[in-house]
Amino acid sequence: MSQVRRARVSDHRALVECVGTWWGDSRTPEQARELSLLLPSLFLRFFAGTSLVREHADGSIAAFLVGFHSADHDDEAYIHFVGVDPALRGRGLARELYTAFFRSAAEAGRREVRAITSLGNTGSIAFHRAMGFALEPGDHELDGVPVHLDYDGPGRHRVCFHRPITRTE
Repeated sequence: MSQVRRARVSDHRALVECVGTWWGDSRTPEQARELSLLLPSLFLRFFAGTSLVREHADGSIAAFLVGFHSADHDDEAYIHFVGVDPALRGRGLARELYTAFFRSAAEAGRREVRAITSLGNTGSIAFHRAMGFALEPGDHELDGVPVHLDYDGPGRHRVCFHRPITRTE
């Protein structure tokens, strides 16, 4: 497998295809297509330099992280979407991408990273907690987890995280 590299605008189609394929085992084709809508091309057109890709030896995508530095909050960065090839899950690729993102965000003067997930994504909640993220208080609690109701629109509740970072990340 190759090293982690910055994403490129030309990666967009491959990332969308990865989402449809990698999440196809846990969702209907329509749900996987809907999930891929969370990755419009604007993320790579404007944030490729802060997004990361890990490739297989053949150049295909093994894992990716789409993230950016906030334009409105000079000390914050945000991780928007992360994916790992299901055949490679549990091997530390997501951890590697997060660590690289933390490091580059800290080098750019950012002091905190934020992320969100859906309430039903218990694996994501556990992963973020293991990576040192704290759950933000929400306006409601479901199944013992603080939730922001209607965060992404009616019925689209989200769990929000934040994690401090330092220049030594």
